[in-house]
Amino acid sequence: MIAENAKRAYPAARIVDQVDDYHGIKVADPYRWLEDADSAETKAWVEAENRITAGYLSGIESRGAIQKRLTALWNYERFGIPTKKGSRYFYTRNSGLQNQSLLYVADTLHATPRVLLDPNTLSKDGTVALAGTSVSEGGKYLAYGIATAGSDWVEYRVRDIGTGEDLPDLVKWVKFSGASWSKDGEGFFYSRYDAPKEGAALQEANYHQKVFYHRLGEDQAKDSLIYERPDHPDWSLRGGVSDDGRYLVISSNQGTERKNRVFYKDLTDPKSQVTELLGAGDASYGFVGNEGPIFYFLTSHQAPNSRVIAIDTRKPESVNWREVVKEAKEALDSATLFGDQLIAEYLRDAHSVVKVFRSSDGGLIREVSLPGLGSVGGFGGDQKDTETFYSFTSYAMPTTIYRYEIVSGKSEVFKKPQVAFDGDQYETRQVFYASKDGTRVPMFLTAKKGLKLDGSNPTLLYGYGGFNNSLTPGFSPTAAAWMEMGGVYAVANIRGGGEYGENWHEAGKKLKKQNVFDDFIAAAEYLIEEKITSSERLAINGGSNGGLLVGAVMEQRPDLFAAAIPEVGVMDMLRFSKFTIGWAWQSDYGSPEVAAEFKALYAYSPYHNLKPGTRYPATLVMTSDHDDRVVPAHSFKFAAALQAAQAPEGPPTLIRIEMKAGHGAGKPVSKWIEEYADKYAFLVKSLGITLPDGFGE
Repeated sequence: MIAENAKRAYPAARIVDQVDDYHGIKVADPYRWLEDADSAETKAWVEAENRITAGYLSGIESRGAIQKRLTALWNYERFGIPTKKGSRYFYTRNSGLQNQSLLYVADTLHATPRVLLDPNTLSKDGTVALAGTSVSEGGKYLAYGIATAGSDWVEYRVRDIGTGEDLPDLVKWVKFSGASWSKDGEGFFYSRYDAPKEGAALQEANYHQKVFYHRLGEDQAKDSLIYERPDHPDWSLRGGVSDDGRYLVISSNQGTERKNRVFYKDLTDPKSQVTELLGAGDASYGFVGNEGPIFYFLTSHQAPNSRVIAIDTRKPESVNWREVVKEAKEALDSATLFGDQLIAEYLRDAHSVVKVFRSSDGGLIREVSLPGLGSVGGFGGDQKDTETFYSFTSYAMPTTIYRYEIVSGKSEVFKKPQVAFDGDQYETRQVFYASKDGTRVPMFLTAKKGLKLDGSNPTLLYGYGGFNNSLTPGFSPTAAAWMEMGGVYAVANIRGGGEYGENWHEAGKKLKKQNVFDDFIAAAEYLIEEKITSSERLAINGGSNGGLLVGAVMEQRPDLFAAAIPEVGVMDMLRFSKFTIGWAWQSDYGSPEVAAEFKALYAYSPYHNLKPGTRYPATLVMTSDHDDRVVPAHSFKFAAALQAAQAPEGPPTLIRIEMKAGHGAGKPVSKWIEEYADKYAFLVKSLGITLPDGFGE
């Protein structure tokens, strides 16, 4: 086990004389060799790091009790939101500890369902996951995607729903795309990339996404190319068939920018060409549905909080657009069209509000009553449906599925899980604090009722802050376990997300990215000032862009935190664009090729801003060997540099590298439990937590 000051116990990490020139500034990259994940040297380093980390964590006495309690909390029946095709209903279910949820089909809503697809039979260790499903019109065929070991690469197959047998169809090299059936059920549209070079599938940059049509029974090599843009290799191209089957609507984004272009093809005319409808790329345009040639879009055009408009494709000029639902003070997050009703989900201070409008004139019909402060999802289906389903969850309430009658507005519980957790003992409250520049930022605090404000509460502060993604309330067995351990779970809704619309996002991107870190630091300061916790009892956590957040903040304010857990983080802000889909993130981060943006990136890049001899918080860097979104080299290089920089008297700086796993999606339940047992054991040790009597028994 590593002693608190045993820096030299870490595996040797060779330093190379690699220096790059960025706009006249020489930047060292001493651990460049760790970018080669397949080299014998990197593999040996990974194995050595994992041995040390495993030894340290297994030596923490409370780890067994934590894993036992996590297992008990995770062992509850969970359901996905049903979808209906033809007369059949489809939904996922997990009995509790199954590594992957099963897909079920039922002939009627309350009929006994049968298993349609069990991903657990596709691998012995549960690392093959269901990564997308699409049912053909009438409910005859299921197109389903599977991903292996957490990779973003997906293979699509087709199953006969009646017989449960697979057809010979196989569609490969799909990424960031679903399958959308043609109305006749004879095939589906999808997007894919060219096959990567041999051995480069997990690192090679992804450009030139194209839209294809796969006809059942034919080899993929014969798939019809529907649309491509060789003049714009950085455009994503994803298509979906309208509910009436008449149109293929193609959306194109440049990078991860929410601004997009829209094209369409008339599927009733075999000779029709793809037509540009919205080509400016000046805002976001999300296709909601259509009434013949009239298309409805949820858009940020002249509305940073978004609105719904109708465009007649026969006269598509903006002067002819009709506003259906006006922009509100809350951010409009999603909308669904059912007949003459639009169901719209808003975010009000980062929690859900649902309103129903008439599509004809935008008049408000009702507000859907929700159980409390939480998050909803769903409200999907075909425009002709008379019912839909949605989920509701909060930090103390597991995800419950509701059936909603569209005409009457009546909601009824369809599936409600029973968890071995007494949510009535805990409460969530929302607070607001001032960031460095005075901006008002919301934060959710969830803890046991009657919390003592004496600065002694172990607190886990979570954040993300990027790509217009919003953090809204939701139940997780891991947060429940943390609260049972006596902890406070804090979620800061910092800038860069979409909690307050596009303006909130814009305030935390590119040259304004430091606002994100300032907001998170201010959240920590608030928790300490209000005596919820203290620096000695405060830990921070985030994943992906949130891993970058944790890495940057622990360097800017190492005195403020006792522990940090950056997961699958973007840590090298000068080379992130070199791998897989990383180039697309330049729309949020900026480009190191642009001088002003390089200056901003270099100023906070976690890999480049470690200062030797600084006492950094106890750190558990987490990544996965098959992460082909944020390649593990980010975490490898950061961990090696952190171990070298940590003050001799500083706490442990470890890295945990999950094998046969990716960025997070599709991870087996068994791996999640192991991962969180390690995380919480690390925090018990780092924050000096004493578990309550009987915990885990």
